[in-house]
Amino acid sequence: MQDSVKPDGITPSQTVGPFFKYGLTPTGDYAWNDAFTNSTLTPDVSGDRVRIEGRVLDGDGAVVPDAMLEIWQADAQGRYADPQDKRALPNASFRGFARCGTDKDGNYSFDTIKPGVVPDPDGKPQAPHLVLAVFARGMLRHLYTRIYFSDEAGNGADPVLSLVPADRRATLTAVREAGKAVYKLDLRLQGDNETVFFDV
Repeated sequence: MQDSVKPDGITPSQTVGPFFKYGLTPTGDYAWNDAFTNSTLTPDVSGDRVRIEGRVLDGDGAVVPDAMLEIWQADAQGRYADPQDKRALPNASFRGFARCGTDKDGNYSFDTIKPGVVPDPDGKPQAPHLVLAVFARGMLRHLYTRIYFSDEAGNGADPVLSLVPADRRATLTAVREAGKAVYKLDLRLQGDNETVFFDV
């Protein structure tokens, strides 16, 4: 009988390797149709088309080249493509969900429409925003945050944003570039200027 082989130490955890990118963030690199893309735009969608872009940074300020981001949002009329939202959906094929990975420089981008005002559980109006989930290496659980728009007057009265200390609200606010329908927001996972994440 052969002696059993004893390992030299603890067996290290393994990454998912290329399967993570292949299954979740293929971005046209493989010969199949992407199940999800970084765009929510559909042929029947109405509303102001915008691009949101930025970088994902770690606690040392280094870029994260392999993060995955997902957004969920209402349409321009403030309606969600969800069975719980019983209102009629004028944008019948709009789903309000998109996913992207970061590139080697930590960049991400989403092409979407600016969402409308939606009520909170108490009926108070919330400023237009996207819900954002962040998945990245070294994190056992994904993070949730929001993206607000710098040119929205309703930000000051938003019931969720008002819970965030005033000096940290900029970490949730995408800034519009002059003369363009492009909003910029970097996401910092830790450290100085860390993005505000919500305990969900």
